[in-house]
Amino acid sequence: MSAQLLDQVRLLLYRARQEFTAGETAANELDDALAKLDGPLKVALAGKVKAGKSTLLNALVRERLAPTDAGECTRVVSVYEKGLTYRVSARLHDGTARTVRFRRDEGSLEIDLGDLRPEAIERLVIEWPSSSLERLTLIDTPGIASLSADASARAVRYLAPDDERATEADAVIYLMRHLHNADRRFLEAFHDQELSQASPVNTVAVLSRADEIGVARLDAMASARRIAERYRNDPQIRRLCQTVVPVAGLIAEAGGTLRQDEYQAFARLAAAPRNEVDRLLVSVDRFANDPDGCGLLPAEREHLLVRFGLFGVRLSVALLRNGVVVSAPGLASELASRSGIEDLRTVLDTLFAERRTVLKARGGVLRLRAVLDAANRPNEEVESRFEQIWANAHEIAELRLLNGLRSRQVQFEADVEEQLERVIGAHGHSVDRRLGLSASESRDAAGVRARALALIGEWRRLDSHPLTTRDQRDALEVAVRSAEQIVAGHS
Repeated sequence: MSAQLLDQVRLLLYRARQEFTAGETAANELDDALAKLDGPLKVALAGKVKAGKSTLLNALVRERLAPTDAGECTRVVSVYEKGLTYRVSARLHDGTARTVRFRRDEGSLEIDLGDLRPEAIERLVIEWPSSSLERLTLIDTPGIASLSADASARAVRYLAPDDERATEADAVIYLMRHLHNADRRFLEAFHDQELSQASPVNTVAVLSRADEIGVARLDAMASARRIAERYRNDPQIRRLCQTVVPVAGLIAEAGGTLRQDEYQAFARLAAAPRNEVDRLLVSVDRFANDPDGCGLLPAEREHLLVRFGLFGVRLSVALLRNGVVVSAPGLASELASRSGIEDLRTVLDTLFAERRTVLKARGGVLRLRAVLDAANRPNEEVESRFEQIWANAHEIAELRLLNGLRSRQVQFEADVEEQLERVIGAHGHSVDRRLGLSASESRDAAGVRARALALIGEWRRLDSHPLTTRDQRDALEVAVRSAEQIVAGHS
């Protein structure tokens, strides 16, 4: 059904495009909307300065591409997309584009803007032949609440435009070290209007630099997971994003880019006398400045701190000392596993990638709505088709209901709400995720039908209760239809 929905939206955009001549702003907007329907999902990374956006992007790409220092390029929106070759171009506000020079320094990109000032650049486009960018185009945005008001404003304008334009991002990963008022205000800017492009459905929060929550102790990630769970159950957070995932960005990045010489440095530390190494790892200052250093030069220790952080150094030494890993690939895999990055990849797959066509379709109709409102050129046929898709497409109805449940516009008892969210795809679109079944149970067609029919019966009884409101009845009807589709698919 999702493919059919995308085709319907494509035809609607084509029909609307016929109303405008080439060169008009509306025509350009609709051409761009049509091109987006067939491209990868665009996921933007947002957050305050030093939240770890560039580090997380590198971890997701498994390459050290995004610059992590406070250079000029971090003040500009940067789009990382799959390309046939290596190329960096600057798209300027005047509509022109210029190829810019770049080089790699120890893996990271160093982009030379030449005589271009960041204020003149709408975005940088980095084309890279990486398999990690086949399904997702990643967008690194300047930090909000930055000392540079202009850089902060660029991020806000891109992700939460204050005019009739829709943001280009299909989904948003919002990084926060803890829930600050600036984080809350920025997330709330996504949900000002009923047809807002961003929503809890396409926003995931990342508790970034999670290892720092536990003061770089070896159990730091366990502490971070408990805090993330508390945030996930907070009604205010649920209203703003779909879930919260803790990630230790530095070791996530290092897990995908570990070098042999770094592994050897850790192996030397693990082989040194335990009491000397433990004394060295008491603090960042001691590790960096100790005159002995357990055989590592100051420059080597500084490099390890920059690349892994104190938590990553402690963890790597412990893994090698205890025999958990015995090679560089083994250490890289273990660091990635313990960083939380694989949990985030799973979330992106189940909540974004599996929902790609629906998010694309939703983005297309929202973009059309914005164009029509801005152009102020009514067309009864286009308006009618728009309303039919928006009102009748079940996949979009599921997204609207999930938004309504998360934003508390429609409310139920907690157990009923959990059932509704699950069956409309809040935790993924497979039958086992929608019905809360194990993998083996989902292979039993009769059991699947019985579970879905039981839910339908419960919701029908609730629908007929005299105290059930109209909004609740509408919500139950959407969930019933989702369950009925599961029954039809297993008959």
